[in-house]
Amino acid sequence: MTQHPLPSRRIRGINEGGSDGWEMFYRAKEMIAQGIPVLELTIGEHDIKTDPAILDAMHAAARGGHTGYASIPGIADLRAAVARRTERMTGVPTRAENVIVTPGAQAALFAAHQFVGDPGDRALFVDPYYATYPGTIRAAGLVPVAVEARAEDGFEPREEALDAVAAGARSLLVNSPNNPTGVLYGERTLAGIARVAERHDLWVISDEVYDSQVWEGRHLSPRAVPGLAERCLVVGSMSKSHAMTGSRLGWVVAPESAIALLWDLSTVTNYGIPGFIQDAGVFALALGDEFEARIAEPFRRRREITQRLLSRQQVVGLAPQRGAMYAMLDLRATGLSGIAFAERLLEEEQVAVMPGESFGRAAAGHVRVAMTVADDLYEEALGRILRLADRLAAEARRARAS
Repeated sequence: MTQHPLPSRRIRGINEGGSDGWEMFYRAKEMIAQGIPVLELTIGEHDIKTDPAILDAMHAAARGGHTGYASIPGIADLRAAVARRTERMTGVPTRAENVIVTPGAQAALFAAHQFVGDPGDRALFVDPYYATYPGTIRAAGLVPVAVEARAEDGFEPREEALDAVAAGARSLLVNSPNNPTGVLYGERTLAGIARVAERHDLWVISDEVYDSQVWEGRHLSPRAVPGLAERCLVVGSMSKSHAMTGSRLGWVVAPESAIALLWDLSTVTNYGIPGFIQDAGVFALALGDEFEARIAEPFRRRREITQRLLSRQQVVGLAPQRGAMYAMLDLRATGLSGIAFAERLLEEEQVAVMPGESFGRAAAGHVRVAMTVADDLYEEALGRILRLADRLAAEARRARAS
């Protein structure tokens, strides 16, 4: 039998030979395929589809011939539209030359980490984290270093925790509004991030894909903090703001010198984004803030449902739910890990959620609920979660008393 050569250590090490954190999602999909009626609340996928007017614009652009090679850093109209939106959202002057278009935010995160460091360099990120973060960092050849943001601190990273591991690192990845917790970083947290970045000469990569989903307070971009603009790479996307997840349309906003080098990377990787998709992006961005608010509104309503139902009980806690399309529920009173609770929930109640442990150590004993089904189904699913939690907590109390 002929053996093939070994693949690279880099690609074998993306998940370090272990889990990618998505087991509950895969199990729920299998059950649904078997005809089991699972209420699926694992991933951040809108329950509405891309607006037909955006699809019409995409179709017209394709039929009109914009199907060949498109400009590698993004067509001029789209880069300008992204720059205008970024300036409007952050208050920081932004030009088209500060923007490069990528195939979604995931590709933007990968490109940003390729930019900030060399193989073997340390790259910091905050735990809890979006499940792909450590794998993305490893895929770029860097060494991921998690910095715990504790539940007791509202899942916002403390300056001293960042400072303790920042020496010799090249970058810090932050995400606000936050997936998975729903937390929105405040001025104090951002000031601490800025001081650590300046003290240790770090690049700051800021994942801001949920910037249109803010329920309490206001979105603050690290790029707007004095002194950070020249060391900040902002990752954005139309997936969440415009319900265009499948269109794979994202970007990096950064200093012009950084964009020039990211252009080189794009040339040898994806070689640009289809022109008809970029044209649809221009059309969608022109719909303005009112359209983005309409896309976000279902999650605002479901946040209200979440807070109403949780206010009626004493077992399940809720992380500060100030943004994004998720509820991070604290199930530690049940005595179970997030993984164990999610498994029981799927088997006994046919509700699928993501264990907190899928997002790092800091969220152990929690589950993340995606508010991504119709309001009545969401209320039903949340009711099942709370009933199971109440039953398990009562069992835990009896076990302790016996």
